[in-house]
Amino acid sequence: MEWRLADAKNRFSELVTRALAEGPQRVRRHKDAVVVMSEREYERLTGKRRNFKEFLTGAGPSLEGLDLTRDQSPLREVKF
Repeated sequence: MEWRLADAKNRFSELVTRALAEGPQRVRRHKDAVVVMSEREYERLTGKRRNFKEFLTGAGPSLEGLDLTRDQSPLREVKF
């Protein structure tokens, strides 16, 4: 949907609701326009969000040197 700037300012909550439910909304001021869209749609278009596997295997903080061995000490006794 296309909005005039004055209408978008007056009905901003509706603009955001429609962007989330219906998809990107265009707001026009004279010859210029901007698009309001959900964050999920933006990330889909730009490809910035990595999936979990890519997050774990991709570049970033190294887990090298981190001790991941399980503690083999006996469990504590609990009275019931």
